[in-house]
Amino acid sequence: MDKSFYIILCFCCWVATATAQQTVTGTVTNRTDGTPLQHVTVVIPETGQKTQTDAEGRYRITLMDAAKRITFSLLGFAGSTQEIGGRAVIDVALESEAMGLDEVVVVGYGTQRKIETTGSIASVRSEELTQMPVTNVAQGLQARVAGVQINQNSGSPGGNISMRIRGTNSINGSSEPLYVIDGIQVSNGGGVNDVSPLSTINPNDIESVEVLKDASAAAIYGARAANGVVLITTKRGKAGATRVDVESYYGVQQVAKTLDVLNAAEFAQLENEVFKDNFYPDPASMGEGINWQDLIFQDAPMQNHQLTVNGGNEKTQLALSFNYFDQEGIIINSGFERYSVRLNMDHRINERLRIGSSILGSYSINHGISAGATDLGNAGVVTGSVLGAALGAPPTLEPYREDGSLFPFAEQRGGRYREVVNPLNFTEILQQRTLKRTLGNFYGEYTLIPGLTYRASFNIDVDDRLYDTYSPLSIIAQQDINENSGSGSKDNRDFLNLLHESLITYSTQIADDHSLKFTGLFATQSESYKRNLLSATGFPNDATKNEALQLALNRTVSSERTRQRLDSYMARVNYGFRDKFFLDVTARVDGSSKFGANNKYGFFPAVSAAWRIIEEPFLQNFKQLTDLKLRASYGTTGNAGGISPYQSLAMVAASGGYNFNHGWETGIAPTGIANPDLRWEKSTQTNVGLDISLFNNRWSIVADYYHKRTEDLLFVKALPLSSGYGEITGNYASLENRGFELATNAVLVDSDFRWSVSANITANRNKVLNLDGGTTDERFITNYTLLKVGEPLGVFKTYVFDGINQTGETIIPGYDGRLGGHKVRDIDGDGDIDTDDQVITGDPNPNFIFGFSTNFNYKNFDLSVLLSGTYGNDIYNISRLSFENPLGQRNLLKGMVNRWTPENPSNQYVSPFVAGRLPISDYAMEDGSYLRIRNINLGYTFQGIGKISRIRLYVSANNLFTFTDYSGFDPEVNTYAGSNTTIGIDNLVYPQAKSFLGGVQVSF
Repeated sequence: MDKSFYIILCFCCWVATATAQQTVTGTVTNRTDGTPLQHVTVVIPETGQKTQTDAEGRYRITLMDAAKRITFSLLGFAGSTQEIGGRAVIDVALESEAMGLDEVVVVGYGTQRKIETTGSIASVRSEELTQMPVTNVAQGLQARVAGVQINQNSGSPGGNISMRIRGTNSINGSSEPLYVIDGIQVSNGGGVNDVSPLSTINPNDIESVEVLKDASAAAIYGARAANGVVLITTKRGKAGATRVDVESYYGVQQVAKTLDVLNAAEFAQLENEVFKDNFYPDPASMGEGINWQDLIFQDAPMQNHQLTVNGGNEKTQLALSFNYFDQEGIIINSGFERYSVRLNMDHRINERLRIGSSILGSYSINHGISAGATDLGNAGVVTGSVLGAALGAPPTLEPYREDGSLFPFAEQRGGRYREVVNPLNFTEILQQRTLKRTLGNFYGEYTLIPGLTYRASFNIDVDDRLYDTYSPLSIIAQQDINENSGSGSKDNRDFLNLLHESLITYSTQIADDHSLKFTGLFATQSESYKRNLLSATGFPNDATKNEALQLALNRTVSSERTRQRLDSYMARVNYGFRDKFFLDVTARVDGSSKFGANNKYGFFPAVSAAWRIIEEPFLQNFKQLTDLKLRASYGTTGNAGGISPYQSLAMVAASGGYNFNHGWETGIAPTGIANPDLRWEKSTQTNVGLDISLFNNRWSIVADYYHKRTEDLLFVKALPLSSGYGEITGNYASLENRGFELATNAVLVDSDFRWSVSANITANRNKVLNLDGGTTDERFITNYTLLKVGEPLGVFKTYVFDGINQTGETIIPGYDGRLGGHKVRDIDGDGDIDTDDQVITGDPNPNFIFGFSTNFNYKNFDLSVLLSGTYGNDIYNISRLSFENPLGQRNLLKGMVNRWTPENPSNQYVSPFVAGRLPISDYAMEDGSYLRIRNINLGYTFQGIGKISRIRLYVSANNLFTFTDYSGFDPEVNTYAGSNTTIGIDNLVYPQAKSFLGGVQVSF
């Protein structure tokens, strides 16, 4: 009896429990393409119950009596809240275009909800970064973030790229932002023919990128933040079923544009006119001749293959990836190859202690080629780069001997063209860079009490580089080979960056109205660099190239070594009131070994606030308005990138040679005067922004106005000769950037057919305020580039081209004017051409830059388009001063068929003249505005085929069309790479390629 009673009682309790604990299941997908979303957090707000979706996007959760709603959230997607209402199945499609107000964004040393952000921060998701094939992360950001200008200075595989956040902020220092990859701080830089350091990082491993643009967002990085900060978060493991992703693509690249030059018949006729020697008796019989551009350019393959494994349980999560990337260049014998591996691991030892690591390793090989030159209007542009040589090579000559070897021009046509180089010579010169890089982050995090955590991290960046060069004997004419012919070198450069950070964080909620978070940091960083260079000339043959330098007749050795240290202290307070008002206060102190004894430490404070106006009662009836937030910030950041170690000290170096006791000795001489007051470059920035979201986040607008003044800029100041030194580097100059940014995202159609758009536009105005404390108001950087107080950086100052001197006209003296030659304008009207007649004729800084993207989805089809462009910038195409100058022995651009003669009085193209030069005028100035179709991507997705959860097939066209009036290879160009002062200059740089590829993405 008693036993039966207890059985019945237990059965009733079970029935009651089963009734109270309803189970809800469902699937969460990406609204954009219908693909399942893994790791979506599913929460019951009333009870705190939580789970995550699996690899197929499925979830299951058991409800308690109090459960009324279910929330779904995932970083990079708008959250969704669903009323349960007795439903047993709830399927959800998350919106990936507009970020939800409760979503989390990464900020320095932590995260914040989107509604809490008070600074100017832009986020870019991984699928946007890799929408088109990119070698490095900066390429993926191009045209996607307002206020960020990214220039692909060279189109070579792995080539140099520069980024400017809210303008150029320095003159002699670096204007590149600080990159922080999983807490590891790295820098970008290099010359136009160098490989970008960012190319050693696999873009496919990146989860998201945040760009910190204003002082309040970036001040936490203090002395390295004046140029902005780019936070890169790589993909980490998630609890749940193991997911395996495989992606591969293969494509072909082509040169987007070639330049028309004279054919052999036209060139022969020109040669006869220049030298008046009838060297070619019958020019017309020469025909078309050799097209040297066809010989150096090729259809180049590129491929990428990635394997990613992601998974774990509640205690341990792991993400592992392997990648192989190979890109041949559109110029023969150039290319970039990278092998990379990533391992991210997180492990919770107990409820209080968590440890983890991020390890990225890469091995890259870059086969470089000299594509650009800085020589102006002379033979250097022809002999110093493959593109210049290809344009200038006489089409009447032959590329190969009968045995297939390269045919030096000195051995052809009686040696008439010995001073011109066979373009194929450059493709035979070894310029190989091998880069081995390891980034490691190891952390431990301990919760001392609820809300109070301590995190210690140890970061390492090991960057080992080997530069191999060899110029072979085989490209030299036999009669020109001597005991010094052939040159080679091995250049080892090793970088080691060690960083420790101790971070303490305390967060609490006071009542229901106040939220408070405190972050404190101590960091110490050590950077060391060493270089060993061995170079040699005079090789017996090409058999060993540069692998046996001891065989060479002449050898030289050099080495160098530097070390620097940075100690930092930072505190930040975040306060919020009722999700309506927010206040952030940040202060950082940095001390560096690089600076003068009187300025070892710098202080960098910032404050910012936000008011969510949407929470005010007077806006509650505006149902179309989802969010309205006003932001304002003010702060100071520093730039230490322009100061080399030991620059504040008196320095000596090896200098020349001395005949001592009948022997040749190397001496040591002073090279720099001490400056104990040398300090940081300092930027003070004000920012006012407005965030608007409409129609349940279907349309969002972000607008910002900023004013940034940068002072204490490094600049070289002349010293009186009595000091024993010619100049001193100090903090003398200043400049400002002010501008407006506008970014918008909208979902225009949201049904079976879905259409979304994103656009951004930025107008920045740059101005030099001071150079050297008032001693001078302007200074030439090159023969045509100027720094001038009151003007933007890098403006062009030249003569004004005024046509061609015609028969019967008076030729103004002062600039080697001649009949049929260039005429320049006498600006001051004094009857003489001199420097007073040079004026500012161009500005390389654009009036505005813009980006636009659109996405279409219909059932399983997806289509995306990305556009980018600039407007109002000038390019000084100085290669025209070489290739529109008929001085003889080199080929010219096609327009020179209309050169001046008495019978053809052209007012644009000069007459032939042996060894003539063109005056530096705005003749070569061109409008550099352009609109580029950067990417078109079309895909189709198959769902759930056996054990395969998803297969996406796609085709992509990249750099398909560029609409521009610019006559050169590519309007996105700068011969001087990332220079702050010599910008917008084209003297033939490796052009960007257009490419077509197909790929597949498979998820298991």
